[in-house]
Amino acid sequence: MEHEHMEAGKVKKESAWTRQINIYKGYKRDMIANWELYVFLLVPTVWLLVFRYMPMYGVQIAFKDYTIELGIWGSPWIGLGQFTRFFNSPIFWRLIRNTLVLSLYNLFAVFPIPIILALALHSARFYPYKKFVQMSTYLPYFISEIVLVGMLLVALHPRVGFYGVVYNQITGNYPRDLMSSASAFPHLFVWSGAWQTIGFNSIIFLAALSAVDPELHEAAVVDGATRFQRIKNIDIPAIIPTVIILLILRVGHIMSIGFEKAFLMQNDLNRMTSEIISTYVYQIGLVTGVGNFSFAAAIGFFDSIINLILLVLVNEIARKVSDTSLW
Repeated sequence: MEHEHMEAGKVKKESAWTRQINIYKGYKRDMIANWELYVFLLVPTVWLLVFRYMPMYGVQIAFKDYTIELGIWGSPWIGLGQFTRFFNSPIFWRLIRNTLVLSLYNLFAVFPIPIILALALHSARFYPYKKFVQMSTYLPYFISEIVLVGMLLVALHPRVGFYGVVYNQITGNYPRDLMSSASAFPHLFVWSGAWQTIGFNSIIFLAALSAVDPELHEAAVVDGATRFQRIKNIDIPAIIPTVIILLILRVGHIMSIGFEKAFLMQNDLNRMTSEIISTYVYQIGLVTGVGNFSFAAAIGFFDSIINLILLVLVNEIARKVSDTSLW
């Protein structure tokens, strides 16, 4: 009996080994048959390795008192000292508040707009109008952040800008400078970004809506369903998985709202609301002249850890609630 068990275990082990070999051979055949696709995959893979994974080697300076003379390995290890310094700094809560305000404002106010636009375009019947709206909302995405901020500076100038001239013609007075207003900064930042990205973001939802079977709409029309009822009961359920996935990804970047536009729109008068984590890291690491790279790296690493925690948490909630998740 013992001999039979040993033979059975050996056969089971050999069969598992055989399956692994067959899987490997299948992958090899697939790579040979589709080698062109793997060549295309090589470029983004190299980009990820060079710009995403190799820099992780330098993350250790967040736990050291880094100096250029001693280098990364020679600098003394101080553990969580840089993180403690950041948590105890007077600007800590202001950075967290500003970053969260901009991120959550953008999430709740702007995230639904591309969905609404995609649903409206999908249900539109006049094709030339549909293509005109789609193209006119898509084009601003190709405007760079520098040009966009320049457009804001010109249009909102209190004396010679469009806003200033119209305000002066109506009231006889010149308005306050919105670009230097701390209270106006979040609105300008979020809604200018919405104007720039609404068309591009709607393309993903339009692609998801294109997979809806037209026969469902035809059957709904026969049953007397209105256009709103068809959108509510056919189109929206079809894009819910896409919405959930994009929402998870958006929450995973909630602490990384971006650097370029915030830095370009920032000045001494609106710094109370425009100073976010990414701009502060730049100021501490490069602009101050001190070269406090360890402190800047610790702040950036803290930012990434919070994003990772939020990504995992929201993904787990989505998986339990809707059975749709990233993993």
